[in-house]
Amino acid sequence: MAIQANHSHTIEWVLAQLEHIAQFGQDKSGVTRLAFSKADHQARQYIIELMQDIGLVVHVDAIGNIIGRYEPEGIQAHVPAVVTGSHLDTVPAGGKYDGVLGVICGLAAVKRLKERSDIKHPLEVVVFSAEESSRFNFATMGSKAMAGLANISSWKRIVDQEGISFASELATLGLQIEHIGSAARANNSIKGFVELHIEQGRILEQGRVNIGIVDKVSSPTRLKITVTGMAGHSGGAPIEERQDALVSAAMIVLAVRNIAADYDYQGSVATVTILKTFPGAINVIPGQVEMWVDIRGTEHGSIIEILQEIKDAISTIADDNDTPVAIEVLASEKPMILDYTINKTIEDVCQKLKLTSLRLDSRSGHDAMNMAHIAPAGLIFIPCKEGVSHNGSEYVASEAIAAGLAVLTETIYQLAK
Repeated sequence: MAIQANHSHTIEWVLAQLEHIAQFGQDKSGVTRLAFSKADHQARQYIIELMQDIGLVVHVDAIGNIIGRYEPEGIQAHVPAVVTGSHLDTVPAGGKYDGVLGVICGLAAVKRLKERSDIKHPLEVVVFSAEESSRFNFATMGSKAMAGLANISSWKRIVDQEGISFASELATLGLQIEHIGSAARANNSIKGFVELHIEQGRILEQGRVNIGIVDKVSSPTRLKITVTGMAGHSGGAPIEERQDALVSAAMIVLAVRNIAADYDYQGSVATVTILKTFPGAINVIPGQVEMWVDIRGTEHGSIIEILQEIKDAISTIADDNDTPVAIEVLASEKPMILDYTINKTIEDVCQKLKLTSLRLDSRSGHDAMNMAHIAPAGLIFIPCKEGVSHNGSEYVASEAIAAGLAVLTETIYQLAK
């Protein structure tokens, strides 16, 4: 590929950085770098040093977002910035490209653009804190805070599975949860935001398309469901007399799957992602089950319909099995349409670079959907092998990275010149 040949040293730098950052939290299953964990702190510190090495001024905001900024000479302070970036945190046993690719390619793009003399806007690369919901059950927390969408009252109460609070983890960075509101950026401080990310699906790979241009980003509706039965001896209690919370939970799992299947053609899905039984002994009938459900979609109407059908199914299961069920809505967000003008710019850049492109929707959430609340935002996808992501076997070909970097760089340039 001509792009890779022309900038082979830059691609080698990107690949080397991806491999290096993967060491923070890597084991035989993949990369586990949960938000604000030791591995995340190591990766964050490394990125700060990397930003400083390439001449960026680094600032950490009130939720821990890392912002590396380049200001061309003569730029006045009020000129809005062109921003790119993504995240460093991962799911448990995740991959080495999800999120990190957008950060490293953002830095590589700014390195290239610093050499151009006609940049008229500051350039920023942002590492958003706590993008994954794996630790605290809230997603894209850093970009929500930057967009003024932080739910501080709820965030004050959240803890991880070890009972460690989000507030105390912020404190390890010298930050106070009460001050998160100060991370919000003014609407006129950003000219445009562009994020590069792996697709996490197979549309581009199957179509042999270089670049995906995202029109709409799906949003999560998340539930915590608690099923209450009666614990008892697994050998002594007759089947017909049991109030087995796990049996009801299993029925709910199947109901969620079957309901979601009816809406898949609309781009909506629903998944039971975590299930915990109590008291959790091999010889005790489960007396309580906690389960978490993740509903996603690009059509808000279908999300509402799925949610109502799940509630109806749960009500029936609870009555039939005499196992009361409580439903707590943890998050309910609307899908976000991204900026038409930026997407047209990305499309024009692809044509200029002789790369194929395709308009598509994203079934997964990204920081771009929050940034779109305060600035025009775009999201660029590149293909990943077999669509596998959130998995240790996640892989992206160097040619795809080269194409994504070239499109990201040129798109930022068009916005900043």
